[in-house]
Amino acid sequence: MRVKGRIWVAFWLVFVLVVLAWVIARDTSGYVTAAHLEEVRNTRMVLQARKSELVTRIRRNMSRSVLMPKAESLGLRLPPDSEIVIVQPPLGERR
Repeated sequence: MRVKGRIWVAFWLVFVLVVLAWVIARDTSGYVTAAHLEEVRNTRMVLQARKSELVTRIRRNMSRSVLMPKAESLGLRLPPDSEIVIVQPPLGERR
């Protein structure tokens, strides 16, 4: 049985259409992935800026000039050197 020319043309036409549909689907998927990646990058930059701001605020609020007035308002005071005792473990437990 011999296949006629029209069937071969139809077969190749369907094959080309399937390949073109696959290429279009792949390109569309690439564009969607690129858009999502750009969104994730932007979100990351915003989060890094927020982290930097928070670290700066933490460091500023940990400074002595900020903590001492807050401690004094709570009735706390800075101990003099004579009140500070350094506790050392017994000789048998040192490593």
